[in-house]
Formats: sequence, structure tokens, C-alpha cells
Amino acid sequence: MNAADMTALLPLIIIASASVVIMLTIAFSRNHRLTAILTLAGLFLAAASLPFISTMAPRRITALLIIDHYSLYYMGLIFLAGFGVAALAYSYLDIRDGHHEEFYLLLLFATLGTAVLTASTHFASLFLGIEILSVSLYALAAYLRHSDRSIEAGVKYLILAAVSSAFILFGMALVYAETGSMEIAQIAVRATAPGVHGLPFTAGLVMFVVGLGFKLAVGPLYLLGPEGYESAPPPVTAFFFTVVHGAVFAPCFWLLFPLHIHGSHLPFCVFPLSSITS
Repeated sequence: MNAADMTALLPLIIIASASVVIMLTIAFSRNHRLTAILTLAGLFLAAASLPFISTMAPRRITALLIIDHYSLYYMGLIFLAGFGVAALAYSYLDIRDGHHEEFYLLLLFATLGTAVLTASTHFASLFLGIEILSVSLYALAAYLRHSDRSIEAGVKYLILAAVSSAFILFGMALVYAETGSMEIAQIAVRATAPGVHGLPFTAGLVMFVVGLGFKLAVGPLYLLGPEGYESAPPPVTAFFFTVVHGAVFAPCFWLLFPLHIHGSHLPFCVFPLSSITS
């Protein structure tokens, strides 16, 4: 990686740096207002950096990430939605007893995971983004630890996310076994080779889509979503239905539909919908 690559990753670096700053701030001083201000500042700076980064797009960062207008668009939505959730969370948490600084730290970690998810071009970075997001959401859902309903929401989401991650990971393994690659562009090319659309590839496709369906809570899996959301703190529920669903939708869009995005001249249809019904 060179200086230009680091510049292209500036939004992710800002969010990660804001997380480190908040951790150090919490270590020396417990101040809810200061932590909220630092969180809002980090999200604002990350969003403000996007127009500058767009002049460099598209730019590929190793085999794992690509910064293009598609990913930057979703990052902008995510950062703005995260800013709104953080602002709402301050008024919600300020009237409750206890220390609430860690809430904003978890919120930034989850936002970082979603940003990685939208820019992923490799199964490794895709799964890494999903797990950074999911682990943060476990704690966010159960953040009001003195509330039985909040703890219940955390446990339910833990089970839901664990099952979905298992489906996604097993589906990735089957697709890799058939195509010999975990890079999305390479899979898109090799998936068109004769004999690839066999039972393992189809099974991997179905498991991958089902795993993402768990994350998005789409039908018929939408029945499982409220089990983890109804008892979570309201700001967390807002984060679930805006940032999380928007971030998971981003890879779904270019994995399942033949679109010329992510800087590729190939139809980025890794898992064409026709292969499910054929």
C-alpha cells in the first residue's frame, strides 16, 4: 500500500481513529457529553471526506477492498445514519443512570464494520466486515444490562447472527471449492465455466443467500428479526433498521444482479438469480 491507497481509505481510518481516541478518553475521564461530541465529530469528518475521496475513485486497495462511487455512496448513507443514531442516543442515554460512553465506542465499531462491508471485493473482507458489525451489535442490543428485555434481545440476536454467519461461511467454502477463488471478480469469471453450476456451487449459493437473508430479515426470515429487535434500546433498533440493513444490502445488490459496478467491466453477477431456478 502507498500514500494514495491510505488516502483512499481515509473514511475508514477516521472512524477507526475516532474509536481509539474515544477509548483513550474513557480511560482518563468519564464524560458522556464529550464522548458523544467526539463520536459525532468522527462521523461528520468521515462523511465530509467522501467528496474528496470521490475524485480518486475507483481505486482498488489490494485484493480485499475497492473504493469507488458505489461504495462511497453507501458509506455516505451509513455515516449520516450513524450520525443521526448517535445524536438520538445521547438524549436517550443521558436521562439514565450509569456510564454510557462505551455505547458510542460500540456504535463506531459497528459503523466501521458496515463501511468495510460496502467496499469488500473478497470473501475474507466481506466476512470480516460482517463479523465486526455483528460482534458490536451483540453488545449494543444488550446494552441496558439491568433490563431483562435488553439482555433477552442480545441473546436472541447472538443466536440469530451466529446462525447467519455459519450459513454465510459454509456457503463461501462451497463456492470456493467449486471456483478455486475467494476474490469476487475471479469468482464472477470462473462461475461461467462449464460444470461449475453443480450441486456444491448451487448449495453454496443458497446458503450464502440464506445467511444474508438472516442479516436483512427478509421473508420468510423476517419473522426472526423482531425477536432480536423488539427489546433492544430504541437507538439500537434504529441502527439495526437503517445502517445495518443498508450495509448488508450493498453486497447483495452486486452479488445477485448483473450490474457494471465496483469498477469492473464484467457483469458483477457472481451469483446470478437464474442459477437458483435453473
